[in-house]
Amino acid sequence: MNINIDRLKQASVRQIASERLQLQELSLKIHANPELGLREFKACEWLTQYLMQRGFNIERGICEMPTAFRATYGKGKPVIALLAEYDALPGVGHACGHNLICTIAVGAAVASKLVVDHCGGSIVVIGTPAEENYGGKIVMARKGAFSDLDAAMLVHPDVADIAVVPSIACQQMNVEFFGKSAHASANPAAGINALDAMILSFNSINALRQHIQSTARIHGIITDGGQAANIVPAHSAGEFYVRAADDAYLDELLQKVLNCFIGAAAATGARLEYKPDVLRYASMHSNMTLAQLYVRNMESVGREVKLCESKIPLNVGSTDMGNVSCVTAAIHPMLAIAPKGISQHSAEFAAAAASETGINDMLDAAKAIAMTVVDLLSRAEILQKVRQEFEQGQFQEKK
Repeated sequence: MNINIDRLKQASVRQIASERLQLQELSLKIHANPELGLREFKACEWLTQYLMQRGFNIERGICEMPTAFRATYGKGKPVIALLAEYDALPGVGHACGHNLICTIAVGAAVASKLVVDHCGGSIVVIGTPAEENYGGKIVMARKGAFSDLDAAMLVHPDVADIAVVPSIACQQMNVEFFGKSAHASANPAAGINALDAMILSFNSINALRQHIQSTARIHGIITDGGQAANIVPAHSAGEFYVRAADDAYLDELLQKVLNCFIGAAAATGARLEYKPDVLRYASMHSNMTLAQLYVRNMESVGREVKLCESKIPLNVGSTDMGNVSCVTAAIHPMLAIAPKGISQHSAEFAAAAASETGINDMLDAAKAIAMTVVDLLSRAEILQKVRQEFEQGQFQEKK
């Protein structure tokens, strides 16, 4: 079959341009109705309806998650996946721009129908709930949601255009101290102060921070600190995140943080209960072949995109897309929608995610992703290179 790749790419770009108003409406509607992780019922319904109306076969509630879905167009291999996130943050709504992530995915998927019709294979949109604070893709990866894929792509809003940005491994720690209540004034000697144990833990962690690697992070909150000021707190609880550039150092750092809690328990007499979270965010293993394709396609729509950072930046975070990259070839490029200096998870970034500039940026990314799908489905040698790079990496998620 004689395939004109440039014409397929041009047709994909035109398709996204023709869908501009619908994609804008969809993105702004999701932005105006922020839903927390595992409760994204409106967003899930709107996204699946959009895809179903355009010929996609919809499977809802995959991986036993009510707001997860898989939308498929085409049949058989290769299978190229575009991943959608649509959960919001408490208090600041779509301050991570997930309303743009999901519309990039569905817009590029619809535009990819033409190359599927010409070249075969399948394009799938996988709706992945609860990226924030839960790691929906971690659960989905363990349940096999990505095991049949040849490649997976997701574009994340940011303040710079970079195709490969490292993400660091992360594990949550849930900690409780149990003491003994007593009247804080009349009989304090009879009490064991569980809140003191938690505060002492924070102080120990603060002392530890000077002696950890520059890219590592430890942060947490107190979720229970007592009920009344005149009662010695018999219970305290905290939620902590420990992050590191690789799994080996994360294991080492987790033990050091746990020692802070153990020491606080010994000092106060409170009993410690530690519950390590079973969901662990893996570090991101970006496929450079895929990333280079994305960069070239973004350049064709007039955007200059940096391929990668030369070293792990200090402002790096974690993403459950890292767990996907342990299963299949994947990329997680960053898309500039706001000026440098504006932080994700802020009200200013949430506003940028609903701005005209943000919508235009979203359309550019959808075009580049659709053109990357053309590259993968129309050129067997390119897809083979992507697969070989992934197989040589031999990545494995640590559980």
